[in-house]
Amino acid sequence: MSVGTLRIATRGSALAVAQTELVAERLLASHPEIHVELVTIQTRGDQEQKTPLWKLEGYGFFTTQVEAALLDGRADIAVHSFKDMPTQVNERLTVAAIFQRLHPEDVVVAAPGIHDLHDLTERAAVGTSSPRRIAQLKALRPDLDVLPLRGNVESRLQKVRDGQYEAVVLARAGLERLGLADEISFSFDPMVFIPAPAQGALAIQTRTDDTHAQQWTACLHDAATGLTVGAERAVLSALHPGCHAPLGVYARLVGDELEIFALAAGLEGWPCLQRQVRGPQENAAALAAELVEHLRQGGVEEILKPFEGRP
Repeated sequence: MSVGTLRIATRGSALAVAQTELVAERLLASHPEIHVELVTIQTRGDQEQKTPLWKLEGYGFFTTQVEAALLDGRADIAVHSFKDMPTQVNERLTVAAIFQRLHPEDVVVAAPGIHDLHDLTERAAVGTSSPRRIAQLKALRPDLDVLPLRGNVESRLQKVRDGQYEAVVLARAGLERLGLADEISFSFDPMVFIPAPAQGALAIQTRTDDTHAQQWTACLHDAATGLTVGAERAVLSALHPGCHAPLGVYARLVGDELEIFALAAGLEGWPCLQRQVRGPQENAAALAAELVEHLRQGGVEEILKPFEGRP
């Protein structure tokens, strides 16, 4: 890293750039003496737009090429949507900070007049390529025609405007960061329609041996977000289901206590397994392990078996 310049690797999508610019603004607010330079990277996930992610071979579709820019010295730090990061750890890289998460929940953008899931017409076309969202939609509305949907946020919204879909399901955080919150028809309760582990959080990654970059980025870390998404990813890591398995995990702080919710379901909405735990936040690791045990006793491994080998 040259003196006073911090090069930030990011995917080139509008959302990824918006997220990275948000991180850059926070960095500059804390370190006005530095210069920030964005290094945009095209990832495999951005290149392969026609196939649902969970059907692609391999892993790290939105992270591998960005991490390569760190490893080969083109960038000093990288900004990732934390939910896209595999649980496997590259010892040469580290998550130095976790940016504050404000909106973990999923939302629906729908045709005019739709304000609730039950307002959707029978056999309505609903777009998403997330197995987790497919499973939960089918559990709540088995009649819906849930169809594959890839592409950037704007192209997905346009499919609703054009009438190709009656609704699409997206992460609220993405719409908020793109200034598109007004497009939201309704939001799901994250304790009922459970988000992906670490959804809405941003991971700030550096090379493990780059203490200078870690010092620059320390100001970005939010302890509460780190605690909750750490618990969520601990459940994900213990179950080894793959990034795109139909598994939702959501943790929240309630006073001094941590509450963790989890759901796993088949792609037709059944079987559907839900469990939750609550206890002192200082016992976060033990609570995550307890939740994993409850899930295993409920048969989670059988539900997730079709997704084995898709990290």
